[in-house]
Amino acid sequence: MLFHSFTFLVFAALFFCAWPLMRKRNASRWLFLVAASFLFYGWWRWEFLFLLLASGFLDFFAGLAIERFFRMRRLFLAISILGNVGVLVAFKYLDFLVGNLNALFGWASTSHQLGPYNLTLPIGISFYTFQSMSYTIDVYWEKIKPTRNPLHYFAYLSLFPQLVAGPIIRASHLLPQLTREQPTSEAQRWDGLRLITHGLFKKVVIADNLAPVVSQAFQADSVVGSSPFWWVMATMFAVQVYCDFSGYSDIARGLARWMGYDFPLNFNHPYIASSFKDFWGRWHISLTGWFQDYIYVPLTLSPWYRKYIYRPLKGHQRTSILGHPNLWVTLLISGLWHGAAWKFVAWGGLMAFYMHFEQVTNWPARLRRLPFGRIAVSIVLLAQIWVAWVVFVSPSLGRALEIIGTLFNFRLLNFWPIWTISEIALVAMSVSILREAYFFLKLDQLAWMHRRWRAQLDPAVVGLMIAGCIYLRGPGSAFIYFQF
Repeated sequence: MLFHSFTFLVFAALFFCAWPLMRKRNASRWLFLVAASFLFYGWWRWEFLFLLLASGFLDFFAGLAIERFFRMRRLFLAISILGNVGVLVAFKYLDFLVGNLNALFGWASTSHQLGPYNLTLPIGISFYTFQSMSYTIDVYWEKIKPTRNPLHYFAYLSLFPQLVAGPIIRASHLLPQLTREQPTSEAQRWDGLRLITHGLFKKVVIADNLAPVVSQAFQADSVVGSSPFWWVMATMFAVQVYCDFSGYSDIARGLARWMGYDFPLNFNHPYIASSFKDFWGRWHISLTGWFQDYIYVPLTLSPWYRKYIYRPLKGHQRTSILGHPNLWVTLLISGLWHGAAWKFVAWGGLMAFYMHFEQVTNWPARLRRLPFGRIAVSIVLLAQIWVAWVVFVSPSLGRALEIIGTLFNFRLLNFWPIWTISEIALVAMSVSILREAYFFLKLDQLAWMHRRWRAQLDPAVVGLMIAGCIYLRGPGSAFIYFQF
C-alpha cells in the first residue's frame, strides 16, 4: 500500500475510526495494530508475511533465550544475526553474488555457471530485519528487557507507518509507548496533519515531478555533452531523493502522532550541513545511528580489531587512508545495504573517502575561517555530495564516470539542454531549494517571526500544500527506498 494511494486513504480512514475503541487495553491494542499492519504489508504480496513472521519470531525467542540462558547468550545472538543476515543475503544479494561468481568462472575459462535465481525482493526487508536485529542486540547488551508477549513484539516490529521504509525505531523507544493508552491532544493531531501534509507535498508535488526528468536523463542511451545540464540534473536528483525519502518519514511520523506515538526525527535539513560529519548526523538519522551503534562502535571497541588492525598501524599510518578501517567497513556496508550492485559499494567507498579526508585535514573548519567561509564550505560540500549522488543514481559505474567527467569539463558550457527541461520540474526543484535556504539563513529561528506569524501562517501553508497535492501532483510512483 502506498501512502499516496486511494487504497491507503480508505485503510487509514477505517483504522483511525476504530483506533479510539481498540487502544483501551494492551491485548486489544496490540492485536489491532498487528492485524492492521499485516493487512497493510500483505496487500502487496501476502506470502511475504511469512518472512516477516519468521524474522520476528526468531528474534522474539532469541531475546527470551538470551535472558534465560546467560552462558549461551552469544550463541543465541549469533543465531539471530545469522538468521536475519541470511534472509537478506538470500533475497537481496544472492543474484549479485552469483553474477560475480559467474564472471570469475568466465575469467577462469570454465563453462560452469550458476543461477540466476531472480527472487523477488520483499518490500521493506532491509528495514524490518535491521529493526528486529537491534532488539536482540540490545537485549544481549542488557539495554532492555525482552518482552514476553509476541503481540507486543510484533506491534513494535510491524507497526505500519514505518514498516517498509523507516524510520528504524529502537525497541527502547517504542516498546514502552505501546504499553500505554495514548490519547492524543489537539496539538498532536494538528502536528500530525502538518507532518503528513508536508510529507505528501514533498513526495507527490516535488519528488514525483522530478522523477521522470531525472530518469530520462540518467537512463538515456548517451550522455548529454553539457556541464551545466548535468549539474542541474544532479541537483534535481539530490532534491528528489531527499523529498521522496524525507516525505515518507514525515508521513510516518504524522501517522504516529495521530496514534499518540512519537517517532524520532529522521531528516534534519541535511543539505545545510557544515561538514560531512554534520551531513550524516542529519541524513537518514535512524539508519546512520544504527550503523554507528551496531557496526562502527562495536568494531572500534573490539579487542580483536584494536590488537590486530589498529595497534600495528604506526602513527603516520593512522592519519592515512588506512588509519580508520572501521569507518571504511561501516560505510562500504552502508553502500551495499542500499542495493546489490557495485555502484552502491563505490558510493559507500566515496562517502568513506570524504569522511576520512575530512577527519585528516579538518578542511571545513579551516575554510570557515576565510571570508564567506561558511558559504564556501557549503558549495564544496554540496559539490561532493552531488558527485556521490551521480554514482548512486546512474545505471552503471561506467555511465557515472562519464557523467562526472562531463560535470567537470568546463569547456562544455552550452546551456541549451537546460531549456528543454520541464518547467514544472524546474519550479519543483526551485521550491525545495528556497525552502532549504530559509533554514540555512536561520530565518526559522527569528523569535518575532515565530510569535507573530507562525500561528497564522501554518494553516494557510497546510491548505496550499493540500491544494498542491491535488492539482500539481506528478506521475505516481513508489517511494525510492522501497527498493532497499
